[in-house]
Amino acid sequence: MTHRAPDRLTSLHFYSTAPYPCSYLADHMARSQVAVPSDGMDVHTYSQLVRSGFRRSGYFIYRPYCDDCVKCISVRVPVAEFEPSRTQRKLWRRHQPLQAQLHNLHFDEEHYQLYNRYQQARHDGGSMAEDDRQQYSDFILKSTMESWLAVFREPDQTLRMVSLIDRLDDGLSAVYTFFDPQPANASFGTYNVLWQIELCRRLRLPYLYLGYWVQECRKMAYKTNFQPLERLSQGRWQRLDGVF
Repeated sequence: MTHRAPDRLTSLHFYSTAPYPCSYLADHMARSQVAVPSDGMDVHTYSQLVRSGFRRSGYFIYRPYCDDCVKCISVRVPVAEFEPSRTQRKLWRRHQPLQAQLHNLHFDEEHYQLYNRYQQARHDGGSMAEDDRQQYSDFILKSTMESWLAVFREPDQTLRMVSLIDRLDDGLSAVYTFFDPQPANASFGTYNVLWQIELCRRLRLPYLYLGYWVQECRKMAYKTNFQPLERLSQGRWQRLDGVF
């Protein structure tokens, strides 16, 4: 099924998928709208899609397109206005020994093993819990955009976390992050968001896009800890208020 492209994106075609089990809400079915370029996609078009609520998974650029549900809300952090909480400042200091480096996309067996440990600990029974190397590569390492792997290690070189990041013309998109599930109270994911906010500041980019937030999904609750937070509603970005 083909749909008319949004304004200013006339070089793209849009297709809706068949229904599939929702990743966020049990007993829900979901569909996605997928953007397909007719002649390639540059960073400006991709950035416009992200501002319109799309995300990237490998080569696929999509947004929720469910028949009877609009609970997936695109959110972003306005970097200039962000102020870390007391807990976040404490966590930032705690993880300062971590050494972060940006790399071009490449396969690393150590990264893949960490990805597997993360999926089995955090998403056991999920569709990605048994991903093989090819499935991992298709998800994490396939990109036609300016994409990086941020790799975080302890001073002794123990790998703790890997984050896939896309650069946009108005910010960074936090595509996916996986980390050491032990210790369970390390809060590596929160530290990663703080680190990406700081990277936006160093690059003078105004927004960090965090993907989707679903109020009923417990695993997404952490996103509301980064304040102020903006939501996309009816084509406009506005402050996410009154939902906590």
